[in-house]
Parts: sequence; structure tokens; C-alpha cells
Amino acid sequence: MAVKVLKAAAVGAGALAGAQAAIVGGVMVWDKVRQKERGRRQPPNPGIFGAEVEDSQMTIYTAGDVLFEDMIAAIDGAERSVMLQAYIWQSDGTGQRVVDALNAAAARGVRVYVIYDVYANHNVPRSFFEQLDPRILVHRMFPIGVRFWRGPVRYTGLSHSKILVVDDDTGFVGGFNIGDEFAREWRDTHVREVGPAVWGLRQAFAKVWNEGRADDARIGWVPPQSWNPKVAVASNLPVQLVYPIRHMYLTAVERAQDRIWLTTPYFVPDQQVLRPLTEAAQRGVDVRVMLPKESNHVVADWVTRGFYREMLEAGVKVLLYTPAMIHSKVATIDGIWSTVGTANIDRLSLGLNYETNLEVTDEGFAAEMEKVFEADAEHCELVTAAEWHRRPHSVRAVETALIPLRGIL
Repeated sequence: MAVKVLKAAAVGAGALAGAQAAIVGGVMVWDKVRQKERGRRQPPNPGIFGAEVEDSQMTIYTAGDVLFEDMIAAIDGAERSVMLQAYIWQSDGTGQRVVDALNAAAARGVRVYVIYDVYANHNVPRSFFEQLDPRILVHRMFPIGVRFWRGPVRYTGLSHSKILVVDDDTGFVGGFNIGDEFAREWRDTHVREVGPAVWGLRQAFAKVWNEGRADDARIGWVPPQSWNPKVAVASNLPVQLVYPIRHMYLTAVERAQDRIWLTTPYFVPDQQVLRPLTEAAQRGVDVRVMLPKESNHVVADWVTRGFYREMLEAGVKVLLYTPAMIHSKVATIDGIWSTVGTANIDRLSLGLNYETNLEVTDEGFAAEMEKVFEADAEHCELVTAAEWHRRPHSVRAVETALIPLRGIL
């Protein structure tokens, strides 16, 4: 009897897996057709915003072409060191300009460090990275490390951070990957710091670089200028089993009294992350979550829609950005607290990948972040509970079938 039950369970599980695979395949084919019909899109550019926070000049970028010009200019002006950590680094015009700037810096004696993710660039010809000057110190990060057998959790994770630190006094971090597509067709957010706040980004890079290296190959430590800065860095470091970005978000959301405005390209939270947002809305906080109407990962979009009902019923406002793919990973709360960085609100970013987020507690900076959110909101569709309840049963069936994917996205 038990054997029959096990066989029936196995058959049922196989049928469910087959149905899920068929649904995923169908959704992806449908999305490809939609992309071809839609063509390339260029998002509105809200502009450049800035604030001074504790002797550090903070610049908020919302367009990649301007950002890359300033990043390359910073590398061109480097005198002592350049530290670049990249996720996707395309072998196109923008990517080549970054390579050329790094090579020129190394040729004039600047110490150049590069970390890039191997998985994210598996389609990039190896010859592209082989152009890097031999004097540049390069660390290729694999999703599964060579020491995997010593700790499967510690030695697994994508290098999803996007950091540039120049001469220890200029730093960049945010959602922008390197490439023409990201410069022109994606709406994203990045921040430049000039001043003492850069220390946290330097530390984030150095901790990844120094792991497992001999003393003579490590990046040396430098002291911070403040014990309690208004600009801090939360950096996930899987090899040390450290994931502070999740805690950073939860702590900030629990403090919210007036408003929570959050933008993320991929929203696949567990209940421990979703519940504080819905509870905040239920106690009267203005909770707004901005998502792409159509992202570059259609399956993630469908999985995300499975959370809409719970959010809408709690009073969370769901805004769908329509002009293009919005890739920003930002939030601002109560006009005081803000974060800009690389982490999405999903399990991969909050519990697996190497990620880096700025945490800024400053009213002036938060005011600029709210201006960006309001500018983007002008190009959003607001999802209403009544509208969502009227969606077809076929749509609901797809959402239900994809629920098991929440644990791996």
C-alpha cells in the first residue's frame, strides 16, 4: 500500500513539474513575441539629483549615459587606485570604454583591481576580458567556489554588486550594469559619493577581494572618519554568512510612521519580508511599491503578481512602471531614511548573492530620493484591488502554478 502511495505521489509530482515547465515555456515564448512587437524603448530621464551629507557630496544618477561618462572620468583622473566590481559587463562600446580607461590607468602606474561575475558574463567572449592590461589584478568570481565542499552555503552566490572606488575618495554604487543597453534602454539608479562616506564602499570591495588571500596580496585597511556616519554600507558577504541588507530593510520598515516608497525590479519576498510591509500599510503608513510592468524576466513578473492580492488587500499601493524596464533598487522612508544599491527584494539578493547597498539617514538626501520616485510615478499605472479581482481565471491559474518558484527566485 505504501509503495502504491509513493508511486502515486511521484507521478503527481512529475505531472505538476511537467505542467509548470510547460507554463514557464509558454510564458517565455509569449514574452519574446511581445518584446519583438514592442521594440526598443528609451525611458524618461528624471535627471540628476544631489545633496551634501556629512561633508560628502552625494549625486543621484537616473540615466546610464551620464553615469558612465562620470565613472570613466573618475577612472581617467585616478592617481593611486581603482577598484571595480561588476556584475554584467557587456562587450560593446560602453564596455570597451571602461576597459580602455582601466588599461590607461594601469599604464600610468595606478593600482587597478577588478572583480567580475563569471556566470553573468558567460555570453561575453573571453577575449574581451583578456584585453585587460596584465598589470591589472583580476578576480573572476564563480557562482560555486572551489571550496564548495567545505561549505555549500558559504561558497555559493553571484557577485551581484556594482561598485567603483577611485583613490579612496570617490565611489559609485547602484543598479547599473555596464553596457550600451543599460545606458540607453533601462531606467536605473546609481549614486556617487565624494568624501569620507566612500570608506564603506572601499571596505565592501576589500572584504570580497581579501578573502583567502595572502597578506601581501590583500588590500590594506584604512580608518573611517566617523563611528556613527549618516551614510553607511550594508554589504552581503556569503563567504562569512553575513546578510545585513535584509535586516537593514526590516528594521527601517518597522520604524516607518508616515510613508514607505520602494522601487525594485524583482519582488519575490518571503513572508518575513512581506508581512512588515503589509502591517505598515494596515497601521496607516503610505506604502507604495513600484515595479516594472514588464521586466526582462517574464517568469519573475508572473511570480510577483501572485503577491498582489495580499498587498492590495492590506492597502499597499502597487505602481507599474510602463515606459521601459525599471531596474532601480531603492527605497525611502518617512522623508528621513533611504537606501540605494544592488539588492532586489527577493531570496537571491537577500540570502544568497554578494550585494551592496548604501543606507543614508538624512532628510536632504531623502527629499531628493522622493523627487526621483515622484518623477517615475508619473509614468506608472496604479493597480487597484477591484481591477485585480476581475482578472481572468486563466491568469489566476498561471499564478497559482508558479507559486513553487518563489523559493528559488
